[in-house]
Amino acid sequence: MQTQTILQNLQEKGIISAEQSTVISEYEKAKPFSLHYELRTLLYLGITLLTGGLGVLIYQNLDSIGHGVIVALITIITLACFGFAFWKREPFSWEEVKNPHHFSDFVLLLGCASFLILEGYLQFQYDLFGLKYGLVTFIPAILFFFCAYFFDHRGVLSMAITAFASWVGVNIAPFTVLEKNDFSAPNFLITAIVLGLILSGLGLISEYKNLKKHFSFTYLLLGSNLTLIAASTGMFNHANWFIYASITLALCVGLFMYARKTQSYIFLLMGTIYGYIALTYFLFKFAEFADNEFVYMFGMYYFLLSGVGVIIFLMKIKKILGIESNS
Repeated sequence: MQTQTILQNLQEKGIISAEQSTVISEYEKAKPFSLHYELRTLLYLGITLLTGGLGVLIYQNLDSIGHGVIVALITIITLACFGFAFWKREPFSWEEVKNPHHFSDFVLLLGCASFLILEGYLQFQYDLFGLKYGLVTFIPAILFFFCAYFFDHRGVLSMAITAFASWVGVNIAPFTVLEKNDFSAPNFLITAIVLGLILSGLGLISEYKNLKKHFSFTYLLLGSNLTLIAASTGMFNHANWFIYASITLALCVGLFMYARKTQSYIFLLMGTIYGYIALTYFLFKFAEFADNEFVYMFGMYYFLLSGVGVIIFLMKIKKILGIESNS
């Protein structure tokens, strides 16, 4: 609803006077418009384009530039970024640190991306780590976790968690991941489920112990997604689907409860969507023991009623989260 329409309705109901309506209208027209998120998006896009453009430039001019020059250039960029971020850092605190130098956050992100490029180039060109692929992911994980906490950067924390998950995957199921690409293998799924639960647990600990409390969202989002995706994959691909379905439903209930407590839309939607998939698979698995006519009728009414349930859910989502009662 437009501002003028709201003011007109309030004026007609006698809540505000014409003079107050004019003052509010002038304020709404003259107040500054924040470009914070637009600028952050452009800076993130700029980092992506810069790293991609440098990669294309190096690839096209590899013969004339030389490997040594390329390594030196990437190293200088990486060290310069980390040095600038260290120069503009704020004192460490377990609370959220507000850095007034927002540009340093993007420089740190560029430094981490440059480090990955440098490491990948050294491995590709000089076989620096040999067949020890775990080191390729373990070193960035340690570095990025340190940078995430030292500089209080949630974007770098996401990179650290991704690198750590890659390291765990490479060490637990190297042949499955690197050779067969069989991501539905039981050992890989169990590892992913356990890792996701550990990450979710770290998120809850960081929140309740007030240790970088604002990091809990990143831990919970990545950890719960990892567990739910792995459990759903096992549910569809393995004979012991009942165990994977039970894990999915249990975690969805936990997400639903956490979403109501924190009034989080994203965790409520995650718990609802994954829970609906698991519950549907659960019911139709048991419906297979009945005759085909019953399965057909059950499926028709189930999807009809669940569709109505989705509509009611979307209409009542604020009430489910308790937002209306607090407003």
